[in-house]
Amino acid sequence: MVAELLDREVAQRYASWFRALADPSRVQIVEYLARQGRPMPVGEIVAAVGLAQSTVSQHLKILAEVRFVLVDQVGTARHYRINEACIKCFPSAADVVMGNPAPAPVEACS
Repeated sequence: MVAELLDREVAQRYASWFRALADPSRVQIVEYLARQGRPMPVGEIVAAVGLAQSTVSQHLKILAEVRFVLVDQVGTARHYRINEACIKCFPSAADVVMGNPAPAPVEACS
């Protein structure tokens, strides 16, 4: 008997999440924003991770594309915050890839 494969669309979504976290700086940014628990301007994130502003902005763009990070417009500035829904579903993505049962889908992470 052949084991059932993970749905292709779900597999593609999970792969995009894993690609977004394939850089240690992005992992640090996600972890920092999750711990801070509030929207933050790029300058504060730059100061925390010690990278150039342009580099942090590029990392934030990649993280926002997969919705790990959400962007709030505050006047002319952008503030970045962790997507709380993704905190709940990302560990499940890793579990599913490792063969554990799939949780109910979380749309905010797609």
